[in-house]
Amino acid sequence: MTGSGIHVPMQSIEAQHLAELVEQFLDLLRETEIGADAALSRLTPAVYPEDADASAEFADATSADLLDRRAADARVVQTGLGSVGEGTEAPEELVLAPSEVDAWLRTLAALRLVIASRLGIEDDPAPDPEDPRLGVYEWLGYRLDLLVEAADELDGV
Repeated sequence: MTGSGIHVPMQSIEAQHLAELVEQFLDLLRETEIGADAALSRLTPAVYPEDADASAEFADATSADLLDRRAADARVVQTGLGSVGEGTEAPEELVLAPSEVDAWLRTLAALRLVIASRLGIEDDPAPDPEDPRLGVYEWLGYRLDLLVEAADELDGV
């Protein structure tokens, strides 16, 4: 890693697929009513699981703001992905400014939560190994792990 920020090698095809996932995520945030989709519920979990009324009151007061912040984070990722050239075979260096790293981490984690919800992954990942979404879920985990390691290195500098 040289220069300021985190340098992330990324193939053009990876950037395109991630950009599509981020766009679908933004659509989910825009078009889905809170509570109408298990994935959104997973992004806004009950803070008082033993008290449904208190959890509902807290969710009413905070869920829209939380989802707005998730959308803002996703737009940071979307903008960063726009810097990766199309159609190139060699990995490119995507440079994330220190101020963008947390948005990337939160967005990749949120995408994993949405896909985990779609796969039925709760505590023990046991989805159908043939489900192609499982590969996307694992790839996002790999990317998230790389970013966490790079962010740790950045913090240690």
